Amino acid sequence: MTNRQSPDMHTEAGFPLPLGASWTEATGAVNFAVYSSAATSMFLCLSTPADHALGRLTWEIAFDPIVNRTGDTWHLAVVGLDSNLLYGFKVEPCGSFSELDSGTAGAKPRSHVLLDPHARTVVNGRTRFGQLGPQDVEYGSPGVYGTGPTWPLTLAALPHAAPAKPFDWEGDRPLGRPMEDLVIYEMHVRGFTAHTSSGVEAPGTYSGVIEKLDYLQDLGINAVELLPIHEFNELEYYDGGSPARYNFWGYSTLAFQALMARYAASDAATEFKQLVKACHQRGIEVILDVVFNHTAEGSEAGPTLSFRGLDNTTYYMLAPGGQCYNYSGCGNTLNCNHPVVSAFILDCLRTWVLDFHVDGFRFDLGSILTRAPSMWTRPKGCGGGGKHEDAARGEAAGARMSGATSPPPPQGPRHMDAGAGSATGTPLSDPGLIEAISTDPVLARTKLIAEAWDCGGLVQVGAFPHYAGRWSEWNGRFRDAARAFLKGSPGAHAGAFAAALCASPDVFLHAAPEGDWWGRGPGAAWRGGRGPAASVNLVTAHDGFSLADLVAYNEKHNEANGEGGRDGETHNLSWNCGEEGPTRDPGVAGLRARQARNHAAALLLAQGVPMLVQGDECGHSKGGNNNTYCHDSPLNWLDWRAASADEGGLARFVRALLALRAAHPALREKGWRGGGDLVWHGPVAGEEPGWGEDGRFVAFSLPESDGGGLYVAFNAGHGAVTAALPARAGRVWEVALDSGRAPPFDVLTADSALSADQVHAVRAAGEPWRRAGVLPMLPYSCAVCVSVPDPLTSA
Repeated sequence: MTNRQSPDMHTEAGFPLPLGASWTEATGAVNFAVYSSAATSMFLCLSTPADHALGRLTWEIAFDPIVNRTGDTWHLAVVGLDSNLLYGFKVEPCGSFSELDSGTAGAKPRSHVLLDPHARTVVNGRTRFGQLGPQDVEYGSPGVYGTGPTWPLTLAALPHAAPAKPFDWEGDRPLGRPMEDLVIYEMHVRGFTAHTSSGVEAPGTYSGVIEKLDYLQDLGINAVELLPIHEFNELEYYDGGSPARYNFWGYSTLAFQALMARYAASDAATEFKQLVKACHQRGIEVILDVVFNHTAEGSEAGPTLSFRGLDNTTYYMLAPGGQCYNYSGCGNTLNCNHPVVSAFILDCLRTWVLDFHVDGFRFDLGSILTRAPSMWTRPKGCGGGGKHEDAARGEAAGARMSGATSPPPPQGPRHMDAGAGSATGTPLSDPGLIEAISTDPVLARTKLIAEAWDCGGLVQVGAFPHYAGRWSEWNGRFRDAARAFLKGSPGAHAGAFAAALCASPDVFLHAAPEGDWWGRGPGAAWRGGRGPAASVNLVTAHDGFSLADLVAYNEKHNEANGEGGRDGETHNLSWNCGEEGPTRDPGVAGLRARQARNHAAALLLAQGVPMLVQGDECGHSKGGNNNTYCHDSPLNWLDWRAASADEGGLARFVRALLALRAAHPALREKGWRGGGDLVWHGPVAGEEPGWGEDGRFVAFSLPESDGGGLYVAFNAGHGAVTAALPARAGRVWEVALDSGRAPPFDVLTADSALSADQVHAVRAAGEPWRRAGVLPMLPYSCAVCVSVPDPLTSA
């Protein structure tokens, strides 16, 4: 292949660092650097916007392997580039292990145009979410790239010279809130304002979120956890059917350093910076949900877009035959603990901290980041078919048995064990990537949250390698314990619920393994010793029932997903309160309202870090669908009419819970409560809850340094309870919240929904109960009381 370039361009040797495309101010050149140990030839592909719209390249420039290669990094500087050009790469790979979609060992597949893994802006001919790519392109014709309107030619934008006026951060700095003080709101950028009722200027965008930040601030949120905002293809599942299937959630990353362009009304980088700055101005931290466990390229039968074509054996965990390991459940597994991939991930994380000021990261299927990589050797001059080390050993043994004097020579890249004999995929007790993230100076003050499990059966909750407590974890045990107890499930659930309310000390404090092989084995060193903030508590998440559906459906209803109901979790611990789905029965509706409040109270009054899911505060329903990954529709869009009207009063109740949490440091302790600091109560004075099979009542009291305190009670039984309140000299208990009361009387605070006179009247009516030191509670209800000076003794 010969060089084809504009006469206005000339090339220079370039530099191996930084990787990606970077502007060189001194020479006016763009430096391109890309890693590939597999390539024998490398080409820079350039396209004008007009040619890109036709799926064609405009110029190709060959890298000279003598001049433009340092180690396994290819680099080239080009002077005279039009800043509107788009770029990608082509490679001629060394053996079939660079691309496995050829289907034949040793065969050389047709050349793909590959996206730079370090691309900062991705361009694919689509400017609007869900928009198809160019449809008049002759896909499949010679010289035409992309596979169709859903996977058009994807290239990266060139970097520009330093702008005359850089983005004005106005002195923005990380907020640095203590982890235990966070209240996280898991949200989807598009779903937050895509509904027409949002009334924002640009629905479904970063700027749309900015217009609604006051809502979150008023609610009491001080951290948002954004579902993936890195470039992905929302048309990945699109087949033209009705309803259309989209990749709505975005857990299929194409470029880890590029913003999802179709979440922006204008320039994505500027808009996202404005969002982060606006969040910080309101005291809200920004946490990104990052998906470093797999990529959009799928299994070995999936598309070749970037990583696979450049260096398959480096970027992915591969089995001896070249098949992808699938610990992610999405077809491939990123080879995270390979040194090159680890460096790439660190580079990506630093980009989001340095350039975009984000405050932390939640790592999807984080346990994959602890698994041993697959490692490959690549002899000089290697030819076609690749060799896994195990296969090579077998051939050598066979050769010796047949009398041959030596094994056959290697024919391509060979697999070897990682580290000291760790087989590919083995969970590592001291994973290099996790240690590097934990100790990186740029990331030193970021929040790090792990989803401490993966789809390969590895569960590390409570024993994720945390390196001196740097990591917190999603606590699925909190979710299960709260759901099981609050719906009154048969069995002894009170103890597990009480532990959950304390941020699961059995998981994060105590070092005794719980019977899991990881905790008894390689993970034993990481068990115990962390504080309550290690537990990120949740009762719902984006994948699963919404809070409204958790109390309205016994079974999932995922028919609209087009998978025959096979998808989605079946073990939901949900309860429909007597009728499946929508109801007109006031008794069922009232019970559901109490149950939603009970779950919210358990979440927001527990020690640890609560995570509330978008829409749960206002009763958003997904119609019983517990896996809405493929719906760009009202199933996933927040209805702002419901949020504003708050007809059921749930948002007001949540707001009151968060205000209570903010006002009482005892609910967000940094360390564990010692004996006597937290007291458990049953309904009978002086007795603890019943911890056995019949235990349906759990209450606790917390003293505070100013002499005050809190009493929190949950009645998950079928009958009403009159609970004895703990006696305190010179003080009485004042009811602040009671889910058993119909709104607005469930929140005894004077506001727009309830006047001061009404609050006084309710308290006066309850005075006999208060003087008797008891609290009447309806079935399936919770209550919060605040200790105040007794007006009769203090007068």
